[in-house]
Amino acid sequence: MKQLILVFLGGGTGSILRYLTSKALNGSFQNFYLGTFLVNIIGCLLIGFILGLSAKNDLLTQNQALLLTTGFCGGFTTFSTFALEQQTFLKNGDFLNFTFYTVASILVGILAVMSGFWLSRAF
Repeated sequence: MKQLILVFLGGGTGSILRYLTSKALNGSFQNFYLGTFLVNIIGCLLIGFILGLSAKNDLLTQNQALLLTTGFCGGFTTFSTFALEQQTFLKNGDFLNFTFYTVASILVGILAVMSGFWLSRAF
């Protein structure tokens, strides 16, 4: 039960921050969902960093890692919104932005996870 509460609290916090970020930044660039892109990339960086720290020196307990990764990062990032935005690009025939957003999200996301692991080495 304790683990469910930790995921719930982390997820709720992440979801609120995702909502505020997306509300503030989506629409600031025409044909690019900056808020969604940033929360997904920051979430990738954070999960790499958190898991890197956890694996390196047992800095976090299993429950703390669960709160921060499954809870917070899971609530903060959003694949479903990304997919919906992609569908909007396709519906509008905007294949250039569809391709750019897809490739950028995947490549930068993977690089962010790798960077998070790399950054965790400094701690």
